[in-house]
Amino acid sequence: MQRRQAGRIAGVAALLAVLWPSPAAFAAQPRFSAPQLRQDLAALGAAIRDTHPYPAHSIDTAALARALDALERQLDRPMTRDEAWAVFATLNPLLADGHLFVGFEDWRGATEAHLESGGVLFPFELHVTPDLRVFVRSQLGGAASVYAGTRVRSINGVDAGVVSRTLLALVHGDTATFRADLLSRRWWFYYWKTYGAVAEFEVALDDPTRTSLHVPGSRHRPAILVAEASFDRQFGFASLPCDTALLTLRTFSWPDKAQFLRFTRDAFSKIRDDRVRRLIIDVRDNGGGDDDFWMHGILPYIATGPYRWGSTYRKRVLEAYRDEGETTGQVVTGAIDRWIPSEPMNPLHFPGTVYVLIGPATYSSAVLFANVMRDFGFGVLAGSGGSVRADQSGSVQQRILPNTGLVVWSPRFVLYRPSGASEPMLLEPDYPIEEDPFNAGAAVNRLLGRITGGACNAR
Repeated sequence: MQRRQAGRIAGVAALLAVLWPSPAAFAAQPRFSAPQLRQDLAALGAAIRDTHPYPAHSIDTAALARALDALERQLDRPMTRDEAWAVFATLNPLLADGHLFVGFEDWRGATEAHLESGGVLFPFELHVTPDLRVFVRSQLGGAASVYAGTRVRSINGVDAGVVSRTLLALVHGDTATFRADLLSRRWWFYYWKTYGAVAEFEVALDDPTRTSLHVPGSRHRPAILVAEASFDRQFGFASLPCDTALLTLRTFSWPDKAQFLRFTRDAFSKIRDDRVRRLIIDVRDNGGGDDDFWMHGILPYIATGPYRWGSTYRKRVLEAYRDEGETTGQVVTGAIDRWIPSEPMNPLHFPGTVYVLIGPATYSSAVLFANVMRDFGFGVLAGSGGSVRADQSGSVQQRILPNTGLVVWSPRFVLYRPSGASEPMLLEPDYPIEEDPFNAGAAVNRLLGRITGGACNAR
C-alpha cells in the first residue's frame, strides 16, 4: 500500500500539467493569491488532523504529509476556486475514503445554479470502468440514447482514456472501483469543474460506422439530481415470479422519514398478503444516510434476534458531540453495548429468506445495514463487491477553507462491523452476481434465477 501511495505522490506534478484547464475557461472567476492558496492547504491538513480519529483507517499519515508538501510547492501562482480544487483534489484518491475528501460546499446547488443561468453540461451520462474505458449510458438526464453501450474514443480530440484518467485523479472513495462508479454518476460535474463550461462537444464513438458526434452541451438536469428529487425513483416495491418480491432502497436519506416508514409498512403488508417466500432488498445505489431508516423501517420486519450496528468504535471527541467526562480533541475507543431487540411478534414479520443486493455504490449506512444483515444471519448478501470497506468511517464533518471556500469533509469516527472480523477488508457478497451497467434489472434477474434454480426470471 505504501508503494502505491508513493507512486501517487510522485505523480502529483505530472497530473497537474494534465489537469490544468484552459485559462479562458475560468476567466470570469475571482482569483486567489499563492499565499491564500497555501493558507487553505494548511487549513486542509489541519481539518483532517483535528477531526479524523484514525487516518490510518485509509492512509499512511506520513504519505499524506509528503503529499501536502508536494502540493504546497505547486501553489506558486494565483488560481480560481475551480483551479485550486483541481490541485487540492489530487489528494482525494490518496485519502481513499468516501467520507474523506476536498470538494465543493454544495455541488448539487452549484449545478442547478449553473443550468438556471444558461450554462450547459456534458451531453451524455457515461459509464467509466476502473481501467479507464468510457461508454455512453444515456443522454444527460437519463433519456434513452441510440448510442447506449457504445464506447467513447475521444472527447474534443482528447483520448477518452486520458480524460477519464484526468478526472479519476480527482475523485474520492475507498477503491478504484468505487471511484470509477462515482465518476460514472457525476461525469458531467467533474468534466465541467476540470475543463470549464464547454459549449460544444465532438464525441468520437467506437462503433461500426466510427461515428463522430458534434453535439451542443446539454441543459438537462443530470439523472442523479432528477432521481434524488422523486420518492418513487428512490424507493420501489415490485412483485416478482416464484413468490418473490423486490424492495428497492436507493437511499436512507429522505426529508420525510414518516413517508418512508409508511412505504415500508405497506410493502411488508403486501409481502404478508401475497405470501411471499423470498425478498430481495436492492441497495446497489444506496449511498447511505440515517441509520434510523433501516433500523425502524426494515429490521422490525425481518430481524430474528437482537442486533447492534457495530462491535467497537474509535472516535474523535468534538465539542458539539462531547459526552460527560470526555475532553475535546481526544480520541476515544470503546465497545458498542446497545443492542436493539427484534420484534418476532410483529404481525408483519417476514418469515422467508432475505437477499440484500449490493453494488459498487453501496456505502455508509447502507454498508452498516448489509453488515448487520449478514453478521446476524438475517439475510444473504448478493451482487458485486470489492468496492468499499466493511468497516466504515462516519459522522462526517465539514470545514470550509478560509479563502477559496472549498470544503474538507472528514469523519469523526470509525465503526467496526458487528462480527469484529478484520477480513475481508472490503464488503463482499455471499452470492457474486455480475452487474450490467446498461441494464439495472439484469442483476435482479440473475439473482432470481440463482435462488430459484433457474425456474424464474424477473423480466
